[in-house]
Amino acid sequence: MKRCVILLGLAAFCFVAGAQDFRTIQTRKNTKVSEWSEYPTRTLDRLKGFKLKKTDPATDQYGGWTCCTYDATGFFHTCKDGDRWWIVDPEGHPYIFKGVAVFSVGHSDRQKQALKDTYGSMEAWADAGMEQLRGLGFNGLGAWSSVEQVRNSSRPMPYTVIVSPMGRYRGQHLRRFGGKYLQHGWQNYRFDLAMVFDPEFDKFVESELARVSAFKDDPWLVGYFTDNEIPWVNDALDRHLTLLAHDEPAYLAVRKWFEERRGRDARPEDITQEDRDAFMAFYLDTYLSKVTTALRKWDTNHMYLGCRFNQWREELHNKAMFEVAGRYMDIISVNHYQRWTPNMEEITNFEKWSGKPFIVTEFYTKGEDSDLPNTAGAGWNVHTQDDRGWFYQNFCLQLLESKCCVGWHWFKYMDNDPEDLTTDYSNRDSNKGMVKWNFEPYPALLEKMKQLNDRTYRLIKYFDE
Repeated sequence: MKRCVILLGLAAFCFVAGAQDFRTIQTRKNTKVSEWSEYPTRTLDRLKGFKLKKTDPATDQYGGWTCCTYDATGFFHTCKDGDRWWIVDPEGHPYIFKGVAVFSVGHSDRQKQALKDTYGSMEAWADAGMEQLRGLGFNGLGAWSSVEQVRNSSRPMPYTVIVSPMGRYRGQHLRRFGGKYLQHGWQNYRFDLAMVFDPEFDKFVESELARVSAFKDDPWLVGYFTDNEIPWVNDALDRHLTLLAHDEPAYLAVRKWFEERRGRDARPEDITQEDRDAFMAFYLDTYLSKVTTALRKWDTNHMYLGCRFNQWREELHNKAMFEVAGRYMDIISVNHYQRWTPNMEEITNFEKWSGKPFIVTEFYTKGEDSDLPNTAGAGWNVHTQDDRGWFYQNFCLQLLESKCCVGWHWFKYMDNDPEDLTTDYSNRDSNKGMVKWNFEPYPALLEKMKQLNDRTYRLIKYFDE
């Protein structure tokens, strides 16, 4: 690997944490909580010593920084240069993945008519939408995007593919056993347990992941996610042994593991925290070994981006899980809604424990000037679209400063139509989009996104010096 020598005419300076001024933004977790709180918010215009008038130097067709060249493999991969992690694009240039999730359009009658009136066709929308995102400094697309339109475009963007073997298997399981097992939890997993020990899942994951072979030679594909926000709960060992029927494959597999660890007379009430941590490693390893084996069978060219960890008091503080994740994932994916500003110790632990970089695959705020109720969803509520933009800058600055984050995906491209009752409730009435349900943009938000995106590589130089 050739070490990157970054050539920028930016004066060196000593960055001192806390030396810069902060804005104060009022926010609250959702509209059901009436009281607002004030949070310090770091923004580009108040970043001491940073020259805001200058934008990044040239980038290549993928959005990689042409300052230097690492190994050019023809596909995206990662490397660590000193203490800074990068994605490396197919041409060998360092790349920070500034993405937008769910680059797609809604399906209500009103949205279909808005698409026709504004763009004429899906193909025209995809071309114009990607051009809009490039103009805002974004260089890629996150999960659940309109991959077919992106790939067929004359000027595509780097994209990702999400495949959901456990999610789809869970759906089949609920249809088969829903009448017998009525207690469901997070994401509709029964007892908040993923069914990684079911023999039927072994067959299902193989058939589900076979379809990735269609992407194996595409240089524009960054990599794959499998599933989203599986509930990796800390007491999964207890739940397997106390909530499942004793003839279920999962109970039998977990009971065998526990007896091998603690002896045949061990009881659920004998479980220790050390047992729980060891089981979580075994539990996650079982899932990851199955999905990555199937994934690599069909595609050896592209990265595995993980299963999108989410639960803050569960997997995101679990060292054992990150140690396992690092053995399988090229990049650790995290949906991050828990902090207004990412906590530096917490996010650097992701890399410390796993030995791999991470990417934030969902984050957003909701503006109360959007004429939407904003009652659903995990993101923070703010007063205005300006505040949403300031949040974006504050959040991304912390990620860049960490040196172990290789990108972020704003969730999401478009607000849902609040009159479309077929949509997911958690998205239906909330201002998560960069554009309204009818494609009308939010200019104040987009202006501040562009301001940071256009200076991402210079900001890395700023923080590294």
